[in-house]
Amino acid sequence: MSTIRLLVLGAVRMHGRAHGYQVRNDLEYWGAHEWSTAKPGSIYHALKQMAKQGLLHAHEIAPSTAGGPPRTEYEITGPGTEEYFRLLREALVTYDQRGDLKTAAVGFVVDLPRAEAVALLKERTLRIEQWRTSVLEHYVPEEGPGQLGHIGEIMNMWVHTADSEAEWTRGLIERVEGGAYTFADEGDPFVGVLAPGEENPYATGERHPGDDH
Repeated sequence: MSTIRLLVLGAVRMHGRAHGYQVRNDLEYWGAHEWSTAKPGSIYHALKQMAKQGLLHAHEIAPSTAGGPPRTEYEITGPGTEEYFRLLREALVTYDQRGDLKTAAVGFVVDLPRAEAVALLKERTLRIEQWRTSVLEHYVPEEGPGQLGHIGEIMNMWVHTADSEAEWTRGLIERVEGGAYTFADEGDPFVGVLAPGEENPYATGERHPGDDH
């Protein structure tokens, strides 16, 4: 659930106020329906749940001129902003075998000050190294995966994945320290959301009951 919460809070925050279909459309534009569990049902459930929890404020707006049902626009609250940054910071330092949390965090990393982003990424590198070390307590790469039968291939995959993740993270740190991208309070950030009325080339096109609310 934390990945969905991070994605939804981040999408609402980027708009200021957004209705559910806008949030869904942005997440599909980012491909989140492919690399995470951000499906329409989970997105609309997260919006309603976080409104109940006080992380979002739900604004009821008038019905459309075409006579459609009234839509709800959501706005992030103070506690919601705190939760968003807590989830973002946690996601940047967390290392596991799933890619959804990491991908969401990288998508929002420029919401942090540059120095803090670097510090969190360095902590991520440290945790990757610690995790790799824990694997090596049971597996010796030099002896090959066959030492543990075919199960050794799993640990072999873990080691290779950790090495790749660490290399990528160090590269990102180098780019950020070198001045890449626009971070919080440095100027106008890159805005990766759809403009009103802009067609989404990555939309699934599948209708969901929550689209109209």
